[in-house]
Amino acid sequence: MFKKSIIAGLTTAALGSGLAQAQQPPASPHTYTGNFGLFSQYIFRGLTQTNTEPALQGGFDYGHSSGFYVGTWGSNVSWLQDGGSYRAGGSLELDIYGGLKGTFGKTDFGYDVGLLYYWYPGDITGGFWKADTLEVYGALSWKWLSGKLSYSLRDETFGVPDSRGTYYLDFTANYPIPNTKLTLVGHIGIQTFDGQTPGAVANNDTLYSYKDWKLGLNFSLPKDFTAGIFYTDTSGVDNRGYGSVSEGGVYPKNIAKSAVTVFVQKTF
Repeated sequence: MFKKSIIAGLTTAALGSGLAQAQQPPASPHTYTGNFGLFSQYIFRGLTQTNTEPALQGGFDYGHSSGFYVGTWGSNVSWLQDGGSYRAGGSLELDIYGGLKGTFGKTDFGYDVGLLYYWYPGDITGGFWKADTLEVYGALSWKWLSGKLSYSLRDETFGVPDSRGTYYLDFTANYPIPNTKLTLVGHIGIQTFDGQTPGAVANNDTLYSYKDWKLGLNFSLPKDFTAGIFYTDTSGVDNRGYGSVSEGGVYPKNIAKSAVTVFVQKTF
């Protein structure tokens, strides 16, 4: 009788546990994330977008367990107004993107492919072109290493006409230092323009192509905050194209010179 009671009790407990597990809702295939940060300046592909002034940046992303994702991200900018190409507006960059990412089986190798649209609301000055840009991109990664190719699908790549086929090649390392909250960041980029601007003294490749690099350190803080510092520099920038290699050019300051940027960012 005693044994029967024990067996009955164990059976009831097992059934209750199984029932409780069965009643638990399945994990949602949907994820929603966001980020917001304050940067001492906005550096994009080695060039300051805010004339070395602070930038507020943030975005939101939706992801599905299939690997599909869409998102948007924004920042204040000043380079369009500083260069005189926008007579009104030109102070906001809004990125809209979507794609598919995942891993190759159960390996450490991953992929990411998608489309990204850079939108700069505003009215252009006569003789200039809109800076709105559409790129298709593809990336491969292994653990903390990645390589990415971004290819322009429109003729007005960041305001440069006849530039369809322009591409940016990015090699990045985000190495988490063992037993610390630090991540070492390294990057090398190659920006190559295609086409010929009407009436220009040289082709787009000569005027606008260049290389950039970055070295930085990120520090993980409580409550999903991250602080960091990074150094950036460029080489091969032509002042006839960017008008900013020497002080007193088109832009108030040299947008391509070496710079140190600090930031604090929160993800949620």
